[in-house]
Amino acid sequence: MYRYFALYLIFINIIAFCAYGIDKKRAVRNQWRISEKALLGLAVLGGSIGALLGMKVFHHKTRKAKFFVGVPVILVTEVIVGFLVIVSVNW
Repeated sequence: MYRYFALYLIFINIIAFCAYGIDKKRAVRNQWRISEKALLGLAVLGGSIGALLGMKVFHHKTRKAKFFVGVPVILVTEVIVGFLVIVSVNW
């Protein structure tokens, strides 16, 4: 079960990272964009590391508070919840 969860996290983080890159490319070209709701949703679904890396690598959404504050808060929350789940399972 842990293997599937790890594969899910890898997959969702790759998708989140790519989504930030695609959105940045589209922003530069004034094309249709990925919604902020979708970008943040990917972070909430477990892709917060990919989202944070995408923000840093592509210099995208780094000035909007809901991203430069929100994504790290989502990451910290996911780490805490993950830790609590692991501790409770092993208790």
